[in-house]
Amino acid sequence: MSRIGKKPIPVPAGVTVSVSGQSVAVKGPKGELKRDIRLPITVKVDGANVLVNRPDDSREAKALHGLSRTLVNNMVEGVTKGYEKKLHIEGVGFKAEVAGTTLSLNVGFTHTIKFPIPAGVKITVEKNVDLTVTGINKELIGQTSATIRGFRPPDVYKGKGIMYTGEKLRKKVGKAGATA
Repeated sequence: MSRIGKKPIPVPAGVTVSVSGQSVAVKGPKGELKRDIRLPITVKVDGANVLVNRPDDSREAKALHGLSRTLVNNMVEGVTKGYEKKLHIEGVGFKAEVAGTTLSLNVGFTHTIKFPIPAGVKITVEKNVDLTVTGINKELIGQTSATIRGFRPPDVYKGKGIMYTGEKLRKKVGKAGATA
């Protein structure tokens, strides 16, 4: 049996979890999230805990058991604490700014990259080079951060680009060059 799937999910005070069929809705102080759980898995609320069960030991049910439990746990954690990812822009003349619902990135191209900020995500920029992506949906925060990083991934030769704060970048040695 899945060790992760067996663990009950504690529901903190101020958070309500409702299950109707395969749809799970979690409402808390930071907002509300809804998700459909794949069919062999069942979710039920038992007092101050949420239990995720599987009907049998089939390969598909075993694979989805721990995943479904983690997804519901992320929803509960998101509406209580929220999630954040930090990015740092490194490079001469590289900068970012937020105007309304658009993130503008100047990262060494001839044009400015205009990235529409998805609903449910908040992006703040400090000192023109430090970005903080916050929200309640862990998947959306991770995907938004990865998309922003993808506009200019860190260059291992020069050490510039958009990287996660705390990301270790091992710089490579360039070409040795021709000797005259």
